[in-house]
Amino acid sequence: MGAGKTHIGRRVAEELGVPFIDTDERIVDAYGPIAEIFARDGEDRFRVMEREAVAEALRTRAVVSLGGGAVLDRATQEQLAGCRVVYLTVTTEGVRNRIRGDSRPLLRTGIEDWQRLYDQRKPLYEALATIRIDTSDRSVDAIVSDIVTWARRKS
Repeated sequence: MGAGKTHIGRRVAEELGVPFIDTDERIVDAYGPIAEIFARDGEDRFRVMEREAVAEALRTRAVVSLGGGAVLDRATQEQLAGCRVVYLTVTTEGVRNRIRGDSRPLLRTGIEDWQRLYDQRKPLYEALATIRIDTSDRSVDAIVSDIVTWARRKS
């Protein structure tokens, strides 16, 4: 959360000439705001919606941005094993201002919740990643350039 997946993903997709799919946006379009889904249906139901959105998105040749918790699902992990996965990292200092005033349901206490979630999920992120890019203090242009160069080499 807060690493820049959506912003960077859109730019990478544009550079590569492929569609960009944000699974969180698809969920919001279909079911309403994520915070409302959590309040109304709970996290477990949200994770089912997320799994379905990811499975559908991965059927398309596209740059796909997943929500930070999507990797918690075993089926999603298995699907990602066959994909090129870019793991965007960000330091605690780098993310602090990015999440200030954020309405994400899992970040009620801000940076403390972010750190706890990151620490829990980091082993999964690392296991699934094909490449790791730090977004803490580099320009978006430089990050996008690195990812596009890497993706074209892998094609």
